Amino acid sequence: MRRPGRHRLALPVLALAATLAFPVGWLVTDHLEEDNAFCVSCHLSASVPLHRDNHGDFGERPPVSLAAAHAAAGNESRPDGAFRCIDCHGGDGWAGRARVKLLSARDALWYVVGRFEEPEGMRWPLWDRDCVKCHDHFAAPSHEPWEAPPFHALAVHNRALGVGCVECHGSHEHGDAKLDFLQPDHVRSQCARCHSEFEETLP
Repeated sequence: MRRPGRHRLALPVLALAATLAFPVGWLVTDHLEEDNAFCVSCHLSASVPLHRDNHGDFGERPPVSLAAAHAAAGNESRPDGAFRCIDCHGGDGWAGRARVKLLSARDALWYVVGRFEEPEGMRWPLWDRDCVKCHDHFAAPSHEPWEAPPFHALAVHNRALGVGCVECHGSHEHGDAKLDFLQPDHVRSQCARCHSEFEETLP
């Protein structure tokens, strides 16, 4: 004979467990994500070396990519001054953090059941908010009066540009530090969205 009391008790216990699991899981993963080694411990597929190569480049000096330049510069908001993967990839605000946590939880589930596939690129590209939480304005470098003004010095090329930060600024592509690691052909393709003259220069 069934005991109805047990079933009535099971639901509140499960609800309480789920309620506690959410904040505990959030805090535990916050702590784990502070270590770059945790991030790459899953993202190291031999067949798709995306994260392995990115992680190796991260420590290159002089920097070989924009991400490596960030790592070299450090993060002054941290006690140890270190710059970590999660500083860019952690999401900004509750919506951004929740987005990252949900994607991580899904990947963790597939990893545990043996069905995780290493991504070949970012499923959810960084939002501008992920960048402007540190880069809240574009400082215009000085230039001579006869020189063309730096790109972001023009108001039309500033915050209301209509092009996402990562549409020009690739983080992990190797490039020239003198060009701020921008890829000229890729940037020209973005310019061509507004400036038809750039279409002629595209390969």
